[in-house]
Amino acid sequence: MKNCLFLLLGVSCVFSVQAQHSLQHYQNVNFSKVQITDDFWKPKIAKVSTVTIPVCIDQTEVKTPRIQNFEIAAGKKQGKFKGIFYDDSDVFKALEAMSYSLKNHPDAAMEKKADDWIDLIAAAQQPDGYINTYYSLQFPEKRWTDMSMHEDYNGGHLIEAAVAYYDATGKRKLLDVAIKFANHFNSLFGPGKRDWVTGHQELELALVKLYKVTKEEKYLRLADWLLSERGHQKAVGYTWTDWKDTAYAQDIKPVKEQKEITGHAVRAMYMYTGAADVAALTGDEGYMHAMKDVWEDVVYRNMYITGGIGSSGGNEGFSVDYDLPNENAYCETCASVGMVLWNQRMGMLTGESKYVDVLEKSLYNGALDGISLAGDKFFYGNTLASMGKQARRDWFGTACCPANIARLIESLGNYIYGSDEKNIWVNLFVGSNTNIAVGGKEVPLAMKTNYPWDGRIEIAIDPKQKTKFGLRIRMPGWVNGEAVPGGLYNFENTAKNNVTVLLNGKAVNYTIDKGYAVIDREWSNGDKVTVDFPMEIKRVYSRSEVKSNIERVAIQRGPMIYCVEGMDNAGKAVNIVLPKTAALTTAKQTVLSEPVVTIQGDATVLTISTNGDDVRSEKKKITAIPYYTWNNRGAGQMLVWLPERIVDVKVN
Repeated sequence: MKNCLFLLLGVSCVFSVQAQHSLQHYQNVNFSKVQITDDFWKPKIAKVSTVTIPVCIDQTEVKTPRIQNFEIAAGKKQGKFKGIFYDDSDVFKALEAMSYSLKNHPDAAMEKKADDWIDLIAAAQQPDGYINTYYSLQFPEKRWTDMSMHEDYNGGHLIEAAVAYYDATGKRKLLDVAIKFANHFNSLFGPGKRDWVTGHQELELALVKLYKVTKEEKYLRLADWLLSERGHQKAVGYTWTDWKDTAYAQDIKPVKEQKEITGHAVRAMYMYTGAADVAALTGDEGYMHAMKDVWEDVVYRNMYITGGIGSSGGNEGFSVDYDLPNENAYCETCASVGMVLWNQRMGMLTGESKYVDVLEKSLYNGALDGISLAGDKFFYGNTLASMGKQARRDWFGTACCPANIARLIESLGNYIYGSDEKNIWVNLFVGSNTNIAVGGKEVPLAMKTNYPWDGRIEIAIDPKQKTKFGLRIRMPGWVNGEAVPGGLYNFENTAKNNVTVLLNGKAVNYTIDKGYAVIDREWSNGDKVTVDFPMEIKRVYSRSEVKSNIERVAIQRGPMIYCVEGMDNAGKAVNIVLPKTAALTTAKQTVLSEPVVTIQGDATVLTISTNGDDVRSEKKKITAIPYYTWNNRGAGQMLVWLPERIVDVKVN
C-alpha cells in the first residue's frame, strides 16, 4: 500500500510541478535548429565528421572487438567476448556522435553504417529487453548482481544514442531497443522492487531524455528514484569491484543532502546533470539546493583554471580542497565534457550567467584540449605542465574520451541559444543561424563573430512581423573583472571593462539581470545588435591555498587560457620566468594549420652551462599559445602557470 501511495504521489508531483515550470528559466534551442557558420567551430565540426568519427568507427569495427561482440551476441559469428565490461558504451557514444553528424553533414554512407550497427544491436538484445554483451556472452546468470559493472551505464548511453538517432533521422529501431531496455530495467528496479545504486551514473540523465521523447512518466520517476537510492547504505550485500568507499560514487549522503564534491569526477558530473534534469521537470528544490552547494565546492575550491576537474589519477576524481597540482593533473577529458553538460543545466534552471561562464571555460580549454587539431589523436588526461612525457594517442583501452568529445563538438548548437515565451538567451558567441520560437512567433536570428579571437558580436534579428521580447546577451565574467565565480582565481586587474552595445548603430539602453544584458523591446525585421567585448590580455593568480601556483601567473585573453610550449621557445618552457613588469602583446599566427592569436612578451630565460656550474639569465621574447593547441607538433615541455621570479625554476 505504501508503494502504491508513493507512486501516486510521484505522478501527482510530476504533473503539478510541470505545469508550474517553477525551476526552469529557459530551454536550450536544439542543435538541429542551429546552423554553425563561424571560422572557429565550423571547421572543427567538419573535422569531427570527416576524421574523428571515422577513427571511432575504425577502432570500433576493425582494431578492437567492440562490434564483433555484438555480432557474436546477435548470432552472426562464433566466438567469445573480448574487451572490457563497459566497451558496449563506446559503440553507443560513437552512434550518438554519428547521429549529430548526420544532422550537420548528411552522409548516406555514414547513415548506412549506423543502420548496420543498429541492426546488430537489435539482434543482440535479449527477449526480455536486457542488452549487454559482456554478460550475455559469458555468464547471463550473473546479470544485475554487481552494481559496479556498468550494465546500466551502458544502457544509459544506448538510450542517449537512440534519442539522438531518432531526432536526426526519424528512424525508431534503436529507440525501440532503448525503450525495451528501459522497460526491462523498470520491471526489476524501483519502489517495492529491488534496490540499485549504480556504480557509474549515466542512466539518470538518459531516462529524462527518453521521457521527453516518449512522454512516458515512468522514465522520469525512475530517474528520480535512482537518484533517491544514493546515500542510504543500500549497497550492502552487493559486490563492489571498483571502489572501496561510498564517497567514490557519490553515495556517502543522499543526493539532496550533499554539499561537497567527492569521488570520481565523470560519475559526479553525469549524476548532477541528471539531478538538474529531474529538478527541472519535477520542481524538486531539494536537488536544486544541493547542486548549488556542490557546484560552489567544485568551482570555488576544486577546479583548474582551464575548467578541468578531477586532479587525482588514483580515483580519477577529487581529493581535498585546493589540491590542484599542475604536472600531475588528471583532468579527464570526459570530466570537462561533463562540466559542459552540468553547467548548461544549471544555467537553464537559474537563468544565471555564471554557470555558462564556467561552461565556456571548460568547453574552450579543458574539453577542447582533449582532441588534436587534426581530429585523429586524443588526450585522456589534460595536464597543465609537462616535461615532455605526454603525447596524444590514437586510442585508449578505456576509450570513453574520443567519442565523448566527438559527440560534444557535433552537438555544439545545443549550447548557444535559449528561449522562453518572452526572451531569447544568447549564451555562447558562435557564428550561427537559427529560428527561435518566442511569444508564439518564429524569430530568425543570425550571429556573426570571430570569437574567441575577436570580441565583436553582431546579432541580426529578422522577425516577419514586429515581435516583442527580451534579448538576453551574456556578459562574460572575464569582461566584468572576474576570472571565475568564487575567487579561486583572480585577475591582477579586476576593473570592469567597458562593453559597447549598439542597436542599429546607435547606443541602446539595456539592463543587467543575472549577468545578462537585456534589451526588451519590440523588434522589427532588419534590427541588428552589435556588442564589443574588449579582448585584453589578463594576468591570473590563484588563491594562496593552491600551493602549486604560489608566485606563479597564468595568462588569459577572452575565454582562452594560454600556455608556453617548448616548440615556440627554443625547445624549452620550464626555464621561463615571466616578471610582473613584462609587457604582453598579441600576434596572429598558426599552430600547424590552426589560425590563432598568440601572446608574446619579454621574459627571463634561464640557461645552464654544459658543466652545470653556471646558470645564466637573459631576456628573450617568448610566445604563449592557446592551451587547447599544445602537443600538436610533437611532445615537449609546457607550462600554464609561469613563475614570476627565479624561485624553484627547473632548467633542464
